[in-house]
Amino acid sequence: MLRECIDALCIKPDGIYADCTAGGGGHSIEIAGRLDSGRLFAFDQDSDAIKALNSRLAPVAERVTIVHRNFVEAADMLMESDIYLDGVLFDLGVSSYQLDTPERGFSYMQDAPLDMRMDTTSPISAMDVVNGYSKEALTSLIYKWGEDRYAPRIAAAICRARERRPIETTLELVDIIKSAVPSNSKDGHPAKRTFQAIRIEVNRELDIIEPALTSIVERLKPGGRIAVITFHSLEDRIVKQTFASMAKGCTCPPDFPVCVCGKKPIIEFVSRKPLIPSEEELSRNSRSHSAKLRVAEKLSAG
Repeated sequence: MLRECIDALCIKPDGIYADCTAGGGGHSIEIAGRLDSGRLFAFDQDSDAIKALNSRLAPVAERVTIVHRNFVEAADMLMESDIYLDGVLFDLGVSSYQLDTPERGFSYMQDAPLDMRMDTTSPISAMDVVNGYSKEALTSLIYKWGEDRYAPRIAAAICRARERRPIETTLELVDIIKSAVPSNSKDGHPAKRTFQAIRIEVNRELDIIEPALTSIVERLKPGGRIAVITFHSLEDRIVKQTFASMAKGCTCPPDFPVCVCGKKPIIEFVSRKPLIPSEEELSRNSRSHSAKLRVAEKLSAG
């Protein structure tokens, strides 16, 4: 949803922007290319992505600052330098760059070590989760983060398989999942939901969305835009609820005759409903099928 993101940010040539999930740099280079005296801060926690960003953004390097940090730390870094933004973008979840690098272990379509770490220095990998979590814990995370109705069967199959020997590769895990899911299931690839659940667990992805969004909004100038792309219902629900909370302001019980909390709305929705990919994009990028873009604007102080 490149065009929709760029349009949503209303980029000014002298503006200050942040791409908090820069990944392969697709959004970053489009933002930076529209700046002259402005600046883009491109964040990513993945050291491989940082290397790729340095190469891809070299033509616009004078307008870009690349930062090797998780997006939940972006607001702190900007605050340390007293930087306020005209716009900020989050493209949540696993990046195309990570999916297309088989050895990272994110894809259930290619054989690789079970890893799935977005930050390769993180101490916990998918292999630790698959081989170390109890059957109850695996069932819970596959059901909760993968929304998979076959979670108990998949968790039991994993535990039976690892009793014989550790599960070490992605396709080993795929075969185990396939053995547990009915062959007539119409839920798409049988491993998709379990891989999503394990990836979310390894990277604590959902835990950091709300604090990241609320903290970065504090670094937006009045009139600044925040745009967030999600790829599944769990992410989108958190973004929607976080935006709604910041747009509501008052948290007093509805039966209070007057507001006593003093909280005011911080943002307003640019559009109540999320933007979705065009038919054209869907035809050339199947990964965009479930994407949703939510956009809000920072209100003036007071």
